[in-house]
Formats: sequence, C-alpha cells, structure tokens
Amino acid sequence: MADIPGLVRSIIETLADDPDAIEISEKSRGKVHVVQLKVSQADMGRIIGREGRVANAVRAVLDAAPGDERWKLEIVD
Repeated sequence: MADIPGLVRSIIETLADDPDAIEISEKSRGKVHVVQLKVSQADMGRIIGREGRVANAVRAVLDAAPGDERWKLEIVD
C-alpha cells in the first residue's frame, strides 16, 4: 500500500508557510480511506486555493492512487 498520507504531507508542506502546524490523520471505512488535513488558519486559504483549485488538485492526485482503495481528502478547520 502506498504512503498516501505521506504524499499529502509532502505536497502541503511545500505550500504552507508554517509546515510545523500541519496535522494529518487517516481513517478507514472499508475500502475508502480518508486523509484528514489540518493546517494553521494563516495557511488555510493557500491550501484550499482560489475556488478550491489547490484542494481539488490534491484530490485528483488521490484519485490516481494505485490499488483498490479509494482515497478522500478532508480539510478540517
């Protein structure tokens, strides 16, 4: 199984001004895995992006993950 939470962390760390505030957790629901992402309030707009473009790009990467499992990104404020 690929390290999808680690991949998400790598992507988000490059975008965030405060990479130490990044918290990532994983929850499994059958074949669906949810990566929960929490960043500082100052980085929230940058991580979501204009009209959600950055968040949707990260979700597209998760959709391309190999294997039978499905991955979803949930941004927690």
